Amino acid sequence: MQNKVLIFSAPSGSGKSTIVNHILGIYKGNMEFSVSATSRAPRGTEQNGKEYYFVSPEKFRDMIAKDEFVEYEEVYHDHFYGTLKSEVQRIWDAGHVIIFDVDVKGGVNLKKYFGDKALSIFIKAPSIEALRERLEKRGTDSPEAIAERVAKAAEELTYAPKFDYVLVNDDLSTAFAEAEKVVEDFLDDGRLNYSTII
Repeated sequence: MQNKVLIFSAPSGSGKSTIVNHILGIYKGNMEFSVSATSRAPRGTEQNGKEYYFVSPEKFRDMIAKDEFVEYEEVYHDHFYGTLKSEVQRIWDAGHVIIFDVDVKGGVNLKKYFGDKALSIFIKAPSIEALRERLEKRGTDSPEAIAERVAKAAEELTYAPKFDYVLVNDDLSTAFAEAEKVVEDFLDDGRLNYSTII
């Protein structure tokens, strides 16, 4: 499992975090989340080095100039997020597989960077309508926010072909089994024994 990377991306409401946590549970002790750096201030009980590495916008720009990132993005003015090369090395030095839970653009960028060392998995709901229903059932967003997320999801779905594998999360237990098989194949021999399902 030396120097391997798993990248999970999905539109909001696709069940990505549930599947990622399931995979982490199976490979506990062998897999680690990469902690990102950000220039935004900590929120609530967030701690430096746990949820994020918190740095100032000036420091973040300095780190960009020194080529310290695998990838980064300025989401809003002065609000940067990025994957540190040092964090990647730290996890690999521990002999662990890196797991990324990132947005679709980040997923595409990470796959480009890591190439054959990475398996990129795009998780999607069976349909946009199913996605809308899941977001409504959550009860955490206003109708406007749901409409916005659904519109964003439609755009994000266009990125699916850029991923190694597309997993349709229609039934959770089936999705778990499919994710387990794809990850296991990749960690065993580094190859995908599946044709991508879209």
